Amino acid sequence: MTNSEFQNIAKTIPRNPGIYKYYNEANELLYVGKAKDLRKRVSSYFFKNLTNYKTHELVSRIHHIEFTIVNSEQDAFFLENSLIKNFQPRFNINLKDDKSYPYLVIKNEPFPRIFLTRKHIEDGSEYLGPYTSVHRVRELLGFIRQTIPIRTCALNLTPKNIERRKFKVCLEYHLGNCKGPCEALQSEADYKEGIQQIKNLLKGNLNPVINHFKNEMKGLAEKMEFEKAELIKKKIDFLKNYQSRSVVANPRLSEMDIFSIVKHEEKSYINYLMVQNGTIVQTKTILTENFLDETEEEILAFAVAQLRSTFNSKAKEIIVPFTINYPENEILITVPKGGDKKKLLELSEKNAQYFIDELKNKQRLKLDKKNIDKLDLLKQVQQDLRLSEIPFHIECFDNSNFQGSYPVSAMVCFKNGVPSKKDYRHFNVKTVEGINDFATMKEAVYRRYKRVIEESLPWPDLVIIDGGKGQLSAAAEALHELNVTGKTTLAGLAKNIEEIFFTGDRESLKLPYDSESLKFIRSIRDEVHRFGITHHRKRRAKGVFKNELEEVKGIGKETANRLLKEFKSVKNIREKDVSEISKINGKTKAAILLNELKKMGPG
Repeated sequence: MTNSEFQNIAKTIPRNPGIYKYYNEANELLYVGKAKDLRKRVSSYFFKNLTNYKTHELVSRIHHIEFTIVNSEQDAFFLENSLIKNFQPRFNINLKDDKSYPYLVIKNEPFPRIFLTRKHIEDGSEYLGPYTSVHRVRELLGFIRQTIPIRTCALNLTPKNIERRKFKVCLEYHLGNCKGPCEALQSEADYKEGIQQIKNLLKGNLNPVINHFKNEMKGLAEKMEFEKAELIKKKIDFLKNYQSRSVVANPRLSEMDIFSIVKHEEKSYINYLMVQNGTIVQTKTILTENFLDETEEEILAFAVAQLRSTFNSKAKEIIVPFTINYPENEILITVPKGGDKKKLLELSEKNAQYFIDELKNKQRLKLDKKNIDKLDLLKQVQQDLRLSEIPFHIECFDNSNFQGSYPVSAMVCFKNGVPSKKDYRHFNVKTVEGINDFATMKEAVYRRYKRVIEESLPWPDLVIIDGGKGQLSAAAEALHELNVTGKTTLAGLAKNIEEIFFTGDRESLKLPYDSESLKFIRSIRDEVHRFGITHHRKRRAKGVFKNELEEVKGIGKETANRLLKEFKSVKNIREKDVSEISKINGKTKAAILLNELKKMGPG
């Protein structure tokens, strides 16, 4: 959309708060934005001097614009966030976080179970979380089951089923992990009280649970049930120990969300700490991808809305490093200057920086380790095969045929120790009559390196021929005819005992079976097998291979298939007598078939 085209519609744009959507000619959503005054905001894209290349690119793609008017700037803010989250337009800020987070679900059923799930189903169940770590959720579940007895079975514990005594208590009851609601040994009210305690635990509110157990322990002691009281005391100690392992900020801080932002190499990293009852119960760092000239304030405000939505935060206070436009009136935005809140913000920034450092380390280690490992391996191959140079470029040839017919060859290429699939080649044999593995190999090698010479392509440091001395000699003949003998090292890999032959050597080289060099050469051999067989299958699927039996007059496809199903191969059919074959296609046709197959010669 040009400036003149926009001028034609500019006066029709409302002056209200709302959101605007830019679409390209293919009706793809490019960008969603919010505005206090839609006309003023949208006009700025077309009438201002744009300095950002990406903004220029966005404007050049706009074909048409749509608007949604809302009642307030606050409504526009949350509608924009919702649309970006759902449609992820390519020019909007993108939170690089596509994980599916786990929840703990309290199932909507009598005596509800609690278990881990990633699916949020609208069935009336209560979902707690989501949590950023599966390990954290499993730890919580284990902690709950050691503290509060709840059932883990999937029995349908309706009042009617319990009344009819359909179920018996299991081992969990005898171990003290369940109070036996299946046999009416625990009331639904008592079970619900346990569920409420679990909710307190999951929200980091351990004091009500500890107090509940203290009262229970006191009651048992008064009844002289000291063994049971001792068990309750162990649970209290367990809870206190768990509380001490939690990240405690300050019990007086109650619920709040802390957000920090760190910019690094034109990318923004947002850290989020969720505090409940003075305890940090969630922590998450994400990378944002920015497409336009978004300010840090805009990026952080967007991330705050998205992360609070993702993690279902109900906190009424948000701690941030600078003021952001977050138009939710009941939410307090705090930029701390000191005290516990400032310490929490500094902790959040430290987490964001740690995330960046770890990311850089992982990328560096991954690249370095990969390159170092491959270089070490190739040096080992050089040493084990007595090569003059490190084999950075390796090519490997193999022949394939189908039921003794239709030979093809394949070549795979490895560069720097990894497959270079763009350099793979297959050869449909043109000059060889019948099955001749040596001649087929010679043709493939000749054609490959004739092309290398003609197109001045790089020569491999090592050429591996999958086969013994015969195939290796055939490959050497091809190089000799091209006058390039000695241009590369030629080696043959025997198929059965995996010994390696070199041209001109009488003795083979036998590497240890578990040597890294032999494992690597095997992997190249396996790859050329896979590539050759795949090519074969594709050709057969396209009908390139015609069944040899169908070439005999009077033998159709159906009869040929029945014969092959019965006798497995053309070779087996050729060895049968007329009486055996006549069971499939009659005596006369059987005689004709055998006669024709003999004329064709062995296959």
